[in-house]
Amino acid sequence: MEAEKKYITSEELRKHSSPGDLWISIQGKVYDVSEWAKQHPGGEVPLLTLAGQDVTDAFLAYHPGSAWQRLEGLYTGLRVRDFVPSEVSKDYRRLHAEFARLGLFEKKGHVAVCCLASIALMLSLCVYGVAACEGAAVHFVCAVLLGLLWIQSAYVGHDSGHYQVMTSTGFNRVAQILAGNCLTGISIAWWKWTHNAHHLACNSLDHDPDLQHIPVFAVSSRFFNSLTSIFYGRTLKFDFAARLLVSYQHWTFYPVMCFGRINLFIQTFLLLFSKRRVPDRALNILGILVFWTWYPLLVSFLPNWPERAMFVVTSLSVTAIQHIQFCLNHFSANVYMGPPNGNDWFEKQTGGTIDISCPTWMDWFHGGLQFQLEHHLFPRLPRCQLRKISPLARDLCKKHNLPYRSLSFWEANVSTIRTLRTAALQARDLSSPVPKNLVWEAVNTHG
Repeated sequence: MEAEKKYITSEELRKHSSPGDLWISIQGKVYDVSEWAKQHPGGEVPLLTLAGQDVTDAFLAYHPGSAWQRLEGLYTGLRVRDFVPSEVSKDYRRLHAEFARLGLFEKKGHVAVCCLASIALMLSLCVYGVAACEGAAVHFVCAVLLGLLWIQSAYVGHDSGHYQVMTSTGFNRVAQILAGNCLTGISIAWWKWTHNAHHLACNSLDHDPDLQHIPVFAVSSRFFNSLTSIFYGRTLKFDFAARLLVSYQHWTFYPVMCFGRINLFIQTFLLLFSKRRVPDRALNILGILVFWTWYPLLVSFLPNWPERAMFVVTSLSVTAIQHIQFCLNHFSANVYMGPPNGNDWFEKQTGGTIDISCPTWMDWFHGGLQFQLEHHLFPRLPRCQLRKISPLARDLCKKHNLPYRSLSFWEANVSTIRTLRTAALQARDLSSPVPKNLVWEAVNTHG
């Protein structure tokens, strides 16, 4: 009789999926993370998204081996009786274990050092060119350098947010604040908050904040129903203004991307000065103050207002390359509603990502994110390893008849614009806020 009490069913586990009552299972063991959710380094959102189900695949993907020790104190003594992992999950876990055995998660190469060195060089040249040189042409080149610096700095912040790029946890945190807050003006706390949710529920229309751009963009006609964002906890209202903007989104996409960084500045301030729990809030605010001290000071060294305006617009516009790439990786991929579940996490990652094919010498430019699927499946894998494991990920997708899409930069742009145009034309039909042909919508479940 006692032995029976040590087991619960998947249905019983699903009942523990609300704030204050969060249970998860990992490899059959049930853990109560209700209180731990408030201390979770990745925030509460990931646990709320996957609560009440098996999260083995996601746990393996996002946590180092040391995280297993933390679980011991959260174990309920229960096991899930009836959960059976899918065949693709079994293969994924075997592949993850093989990468761990080979030490790939620890083999980081010299990427961080090279990136930081290039950032320091670009910053030095930029400051020298602005402060010591004359001529609009030189200042234009400096603005381009600053934009490229922001792109590379964002990649360092991204890497350090997923795995330890420095020799210790403390130095890694310094790298995050330096690369994110101080150099780019974008809070690493904001990035973690949104990025963790994006990775867990990749391309979920109501859970993934990276697809929720109403009123400016809509990748799917389902947004025309004024979806409720589970992430933001509010309705994404599709009103007249949203319909008007979305109707021309395939024309406004690139211009908006040129100034997309302004939105990230705003989002940073909204989070840091909100009532939400923000880890290291004071440190994040200090880093932002550093950015808003040196950047305006640098601009003030320019001789006149036309050159200052040119410098600001150019430096912001160069970063559009990075913002566009982020969109190419997801906008024209498959979308769905709701969170992933324990047995389809792998499938949701493959369906929601698109790789950008490029030669090896261009890897630095894309920051490893051209291997978007590989990164989503193994987010803790250093970017220098992604090209090496790409064939294995492709073979695994082929084995289980799952999508593996790798497009050239041009093809990915065409696909994204086509997706935006499709939704734009649907938005223009004022008499039909949602597509009348539901069969077409079901077959084309992607923007």
